[in-house]
Amino acid sequence: MPYLRFKGFSNVFLEELTPRIVDEFAKVVQVPKEIVKIELLPYQIITNTPLSVEILMFERPQEIHDAVADSIHRLLLEKGYPNVHIFFVILQRKLYYKEGKPLE
Repeated sequence: MPYLRFKGFSNVFLEELTPRIVDEFAKVVQVPKEIVKIELLPYQIITNTPLSVEILMFERPQEIHDAVADSIHRLLLEKGYPNVHIFFVILQRKLYYKEGKPLE
């Protein structure tokens, strides 16, 4: 936790970019690199679906969310992906369970 879920990217591309994403994300959010999870979600396009990055994490100040989105956008832009949708799914500690118990 946190989880960064990529949709529409190739496995090879994401594996190559993962070290930079983890470094940047951990630095901006100020968490250990070891807890940052990167996932590539398989999906089937039914309608015109953009490439996206879904970030599941506990809420931070808006400036942190903005900095994370900007950082990921810049990394993807330099690799030729200018129009990726980036969005957050905000988790709550009282609704996040480990070993059957909420974190809060």
